[in-house]
Amino acid sequence: MHDLRDELGDLLLQVVFHARMAQEGGQFAFGDVVAAICDKMERRHPHVFAAQEHVADAAEQTRQWERHKQREREAGGDSDASVLAGIARGLPEWQRALKLQKRAATVGFDWPDHGPVLDKLHEEIEEVRAEFDALSTAPDDTALRARLEDEIGDVLFVAANLALRAKVDPGAALRHANAKFERRFRTMEALAREDGVTLSSLPLDAQDRYWDRAKAGEVERP
Repeated sequence: MHDLRDELGDLLLQVVFHARMAQEGGQFAFGDVVAAICDKMERRHPHVFAAQEHVADAAEQTRQWERHKQREREAGGDSDASVLAGIARGLPEWQRALKLQKRAATVGFDWPDHGPVLDKLHEEIEEVRAEFDALSTAPDDTALRARLEDEIGDVLFVAANLALRAKVDPGAALRHANAKFERRFRTMEALAREDGVTLSSLPLDAQDRYWDRAKAGEVERP
């Protein structure tokens, strides 16, 4: 919490600093920034701040939030009428994939449950396999490499939807996977050292046996 306090201070400094620059330029002041976010929160959450408003559940609240944002974009002169309008292109691509699919789902464009998503994931993996096979016959073909990249992108995009359906943060899931791999690989290295060998001197099947020993020695993460 001490580190969090310091990081929040760094964030606040940026807000104060830019607000002061704007004030010196005759644009707005820090108080205007505070007023703007308060107004936005009230405007986008009428079910909280207006007694006559009501939402059935979190999903309906999300849909209302997106409708409010769409009206704000239109009022600001944005001519993009797509339900996907306003999704920032500077986001990490995992986050952008989630946002794109959440927006599309607000108009019903979504799989009904996880079953078709898994089927689609298998389909996309088979397409990746086919592109690998094609590339093996012409490894320098840039068009084939572009197609392989495209198909791998489809796999990742569908995986993002699977995470969304499971209510799993894909960034957190990948972080856990990274930590698990690193932990097990370091254990492999330690076990090999105890046996007086290095992993690099072993064939893959022997390395796999060390991996199995590392995995077997773990207590599963809750």
